[in-house]
Amino acid sequence: MKGIILVVDDDSANLMLAQKILGGEYRIAAANSGPAALKYLGKNRPDVILLDINMPEMDGFETMEQLKTMKDINTIPVIFLTADKSTETETKCFQVGAFDFVGKPFVPDILKSRVKRALELEQYHNSLETLVKEQAEQLMERSKRIGEIQENVIVGLANLIESRDGSTGKHVKNTQGYVELIVGELSGKGLFADILDEEYMQNTCKAAPLHDIGKIKIPDSILQKPGKLTPEEYETMKKHTVYSTDVIKGIIGDVENEEYVRVASDIAMYHHERWDGTGYPAGLKGEEIPLCARIMAVADVFDALYEERCYKQPVRPMEKVLGILEEGKGSQFDPVIVEVFTGMEPVLRERLGE
Repeated sequence: MKGIILVVDDDSANLMLAQKILGGEYRIAAANSGPAALKYLGKNRPDVILLDINMPEMDGFETMEQLKTMKDINTIPVIFLTADKSTETETKCFQVGAFDFVGKPFVPDILKSRVKRALELEQYHNSLETLVKEQAEQLMERSKRIGEIQENVIVGLANLIESRDGSTGKHVKNTQGYVELIVGELSGKGLFADILDEEYMQNTCKAAPLHDIGKIKIPDSILQKPGKLTPEEYETMKKHTVYSTDVIKGIIGDVENEEYVRVASDIAMYHHERWDGTGYPAGLKGEEIPLCARIMAVADVFDALYEERCYKQPVRPMEKVLGILEEGKGSQFDPVIVEVFTGMEPVLRERLGE
């Protein structure tokens, strides 16, 4: 399609001349004043604007000032039309953002060449914008896909590790789901607002599957033992929390952002700490334990009790499990998180089909 050229001039003879010179190659729109041009631009977007400077009511510079405030219009190349060829006028044209200026009376070849150059630049600019947008969208889609692949690999690895102790990988999915419920409820109630921003919430939910990844270094004889562990075996088992940080940093340390790695490490290292300070591996207590780990602790214990394991039968019905969590409120668990979790009993029942 032909490009659209808006010619703004109060002299009808100049409008007719512009039509004669340019009409064979372009579609010409005409306005005989600044206000008329702005009205046209409110509904239309030409490719180039030819703007006379000396007009009554609103001169070219005033019109230029107005159109520069109009979204999607302020990037259109503007060529000023003027019989004043002084250095001062030329300088002011470029100061207010003109692409070029053409002297009157028009020299047809000069007018054509200036308009052609402006139109080519506008088309190049539009093509470049489109290309940049397309490439940005492709990069975003590629980044999203890589992130999904990476997350699937991490969850797959976590499931593989869980399966070593006789689980089916269901524990990884369950606990992540409970963490998401807790995080959403805490946020909805405005609790821990100084910590629980959007990034922290996303990192906590995303990192939940990695909470037991250090078990990869624990012998099968201990992980798969059907009975109670000996004190020595239990000490070995507890080391999975420490091993986890090394595994996490080795697997995702170079491909994930630093904050996510920190949250993932905190969850894996400290989700067996207790509110009263009697947990492991560091004996942290209260709010010394990172919030993400305190959330993980409740989700992990709930699922460990409710589901069957190689060394235990499931605890049922659900209110019995919630009662155990209540008993640990303020000793094993953060009391606020337990209260929020047990308060979601109807949601949990629906989720578990009870």
